Amino acid sequence: MPSPSPKDSSSPQSHARRGEPRQNMGISAYAWLKQDIIRGVYQPGEKLLMSRLKERYALGISPLREALSQLVSEHLVIAISQRGYRVAPMSVEELNDIYDARAQLEAMLVRLAIARGDDAWEAEVLAKAHTLAKVAEVHGPEEMLDVWDRRHQAFHSALVVGCGSRQLLMARESLFDQAARYRHLWLCQTVFSDRALSAKREEHAALVEAILARDAEKASALTLEHMMTPVPIITHLMQARGLV
Repeated sequence: MPSPSPKDSSSPQSHARRGEPRQNMGISAYAWLKQDIIRGVYQPGEKLLMSRLKERYALGISPLREALSQLVSEHLVIAISQRGYRVAPMSVEELNDIYDARAQLEAMLVRLAIARGDDAWEAEVLAKAHTLAKVAEVHGPEEMLDVWDRRHQAFHSALVVGCGSRQLLMARESLFDQAARYRHLWLCQTVFSDRALSAKREEHAALVEAILARDAEKASALTLEHMMTPVPIITHLMQARGLV
């Protein structure tokens, strides 16, 4: 799936050409660079040359360094002493570790949400499940990918927000960022497959049913299984693309 080019109308380059304010260029640099790393514009281990970044994003060194520092903290970029930055490597070992940690944490959060969530939480779960189920009405591959991903994230966030723990939710967000490149491989494979989407809908429906029944054991087990299903798919894709 090709990534949007910084020449698009929402890119830093186009904003600069139109003379629009650039106060938030550090945020823009971070968003564009992160998206390009996740979508494979820059390959694992590739050196991120400042000259290339300046040209691609039409930005100066300061906002780019700010963006790179933030991506280092998210483990998407590694800083090499006196030699700049590289895209962080990918490995099956890291894939398994990140996804296991995500699955274990998500299962625990679902259990806590069932114990602590109120009627408003249940209503939000139902609302987000309904919105996700309607993605079939969206047309066009780019739109399908982006819309389904946003709604899928919103659905899973709704399931766990009832836990009421800001710290646990922050830890969840950190793991999500670390999984982003691996997840994107799975996402492209899933969203464009009717069979894969149908399987996901069934998994989501079963999970919602268990949550609404306040069956913590079943919901926790379903969450754990659901979160780990992408791992063999991602492993195969990484091997096929020579990423490991």
